[in-house]
Amino acid sequence: MADIYTRAERSALMAKVRGRGNLTTEQALAKLLRTQGWSGWRRQQVVRGRTAGGERFQVRPDFVFSVRRLVVFVDGCFWHGCPRHGTRPQGNAAFWRGKFRRNQSRDRRDTRRLRRAGWRVLRLWEHELKPKAQAALLAKLRRVFAEAQKSPSKRSG
Repeated sequence: MADIYTRAERSALMAKVRGRGNLTTEQALAKLLRTQGWSGWRRQQVVRGRTAGGERFQVRPDFVFSVRRLVVFVDGCFWHGCPRHGTRPQGNAAFWRGKFRRNQSRDRRDTRRLRRAGWRVLRLWEHELKPKAQAALLAKLRRVFAEAQKSPSKRSG
């Protein structure tokens, strides 16, 4: 179907669209955390730090457990290129390849920076929040929380 707008008009319209993040997946994890009685977390809290070279950075994980020095990201299967469920749009393929590559590069950079600043980083895929995968997710969360409870982490930042 032909677009009724010119390229410039379509571009201007799309530039006005603002995302709401991965709200439904975040809400699903928040609900799970509440039902398990796990507390001490904040959503979308900025974590600041410095790289080894002294460069300042800030990252906004989906969930921050400050006392445990643990951050959790819930990565959408589409936007972050899930190997099991990530799809590649047919139209404008070069744009989408670049977009997914930049997202994955940013994810690796943020994870590396946070770990170097003494944070534990847990990345979950959107599909791990599905009801049929809940038992495995709970086991993973229990293990990570237990590890974060036991080991002292360095403070920096």
